[in-house]
Amino acid sequence: EAKNRVCILDKLSGMKFNAAVHADRRKARKAHFTADSTARRKIMSAPLSKELRKKYNVRSLPIRKDDEVQVVRGTYKNRDGKVTQVYRKKYVIHVERITREKNNGATVNLGIHPSKVVITKLHLDPDRK
Repeated sequence: EAKNRVCILDKLSGMKFNAAVHADRRKARKAHFTADSTARRKIMSAPLSKELRKKYNVRSLPIRKDDEVQVVRGTYKNRDGKVTQVYRKKYVIHVERITREKNNGATVNLGIHPSKVVITKLHLDPDRK
């Protein structure tokens, strides 16, 4: 009953902008966590630096391996490095030199969400140009 009321309110207030995407929280979460790899690529977009934004007239791009990024949030703020892996299954990227030591002495890469970095240099190959 309450859910129907909310949906009706959404339609009346014009809150829904895209007919293909649900405004319902439950459905949005389901879509996010069951997204396929190509959808995750788009979700895992990172903003471009101010210089690149000016150069390419675009605000963000899907991140890929070998892009150079700078972390803008969290413990590793202002650290930069090259993307070593885009881990779509976990919605994180691994950046070189951002690691942590485990109790057994092994070093592991730390996952960083792409929205918490800015791309400072793009890896341009014929596919991406």
